Amino acid sequence: MSFKHTFEQTSLREYDIRGIVGKSLHVEDAFAIGRTFASIVLKNGGKTVVIGFDGRVSSPSLEEALVNGAVASGADVIRVGRGPTPMLYFASVTLKADGAIMVTGSHNPANYNGFKMMLASKPFFGEQIKHLGHLSHIGDVVPETKGTVKTIDIKKEYIERLLKDYDGGERTLKVVWDNGNSVAGDILPALLDKLPGEHIVLNGEVDGTFPAHHPDPTVAKNLEQIIASVLENKADLGIAFDGDADRIGLVDNKGGILWGDQILVLLARDVLKNHPGGTIIADVKASQVLFDEVKKAGGEPLMWRTGHSLIKSKMAETKSPLAGEMSGHIFFADKWYGFDDAIYAAIRVMGIVARMNEPLSAFREALPQTISTPEIRFDCDDLRKFKVIEEVAERLRKDGADVSEIDGVRVNTPDGWWLLRASNTQAVLVARCEGKSDAGLDNLKAALTRQLEMSGLEKPDFSGDNAGH
Repeated sequence: MSFKHTFEQTSLREYDIRGIVGKSLHVEDAFAIGRTFASIVLKNGGKTVVIGFDGRVSSPSLEEALVNGAVASGADVIRVGRGPTPMLYFASVTLKADGAIMVTGSHNPANYNGFKMMLASKPFFGEQIKHLGHLSHIGDVVPETKGTVKTIDIKKEYIERLLKDYDGGERTLKVVWDNGNSVAGDILPALLDKLPGEHIVLNGEVDGTFPAHHPDPTVAKNLEQIIASVLENKADLGIAFDGDADRIGLVDNKGGILWGDQILVLLARDVLKNHPGGTIIADVKASQVLFDEVKKAGGEPLMWRTGHSLIKSKMAETKSPLAGEMSGHIFFADKWYGFDDAIYAAIRVMGIVARMNEPLSAFREALPQTISTPEIRFDCDDLRKFKVIEEVAERLRKDGADVSEIDGVRVNTPDGWWLLRASNTQAVLVARCEGKSDAGLDNLKAALTRQLEMSGLEKPDFSGDNAGH
């Protein structure tokens, strides 16, 4: 039977295949991904594909179609069932699979879903995803045959491995966990049963409609419930997850939010004790404070492009023991496998806090204070957005500005820094400013606005709350 399938173009993203179920993403797409990705694995000399899915309402039917597609290409499919994305990564690495696919909508609204992939335990992204779309469109797949399917339960092994790296010593903690109705709810009860301390779980039931709040812990509004619970219970810390548990949110004992770069400072100081001089990677949106603190702790800070697949690839290249993004993706290669895992990051954070002689809030309050805008996103045509970055970069170079062009433009001035980059996943430009004072922040906003106006764009809306950082 001949095979050809064309995907909705907007669903082929930089890091995954993603869309609105029933509109830009369908069961037929899942079958086509299984059929084409398994063909790539087989042409690559492989055979085994591990498949898992998250807690969204649409995930089981998409997973079934995905499995059928992979089997039709002759793959030996290992189904690991419902669980967090990091559990699928863990299965891929420990089972030495030739390929892996996770059905997940990540932190997107309930009506979205998608697919994250690994080929030979490495991220499958960018041009590889475009190529998969092309192969499917022209029907360039292996002849239809019949592969095999087996189901394994890897949860127990995954939980045991997570627990192995808890190093909190004698002191026990009181921890509030906001599962956010995420698929981490399949792991947490058994994990917390074996972790020392007192644990309070909010929204523990896996529910793909996310009734409590949106499953994104990088948005302050989504942390209101956990902050209230930490304060009410006089807890030592609060830990929150996104929909597929590969991104972490952290709240200290005073209800203060630790953002992605601050979490990374906490972890970097600990990891660098065993990896002196190690390279610590953060994305271009991270605070200057992070890069300065890594240096102070004896590490080599490296600013890199935003995107979990890009960060993972750079980690492997530089042999970095630790990396992170503002979006809450934390990657450990120290004792772990180099992929982003919010549950593992939580275990390591707990160990550090349990060994501290002071509360977590003291760590946050001791960091140098800056004032920053939230991430500002504004619409810009997909083709035009990259052109704008080129124009701005050219003008800055002519002006002799102190500018990094790793990912868009990040401009350092005596007042602080500002960033403008093109999103890899949407038709938007992303901006951020971080100043050393209110006046400095105003100067940075003005400099950014001037550059946008010179490229024919309107002033962005800076009306969101500035955050102390």
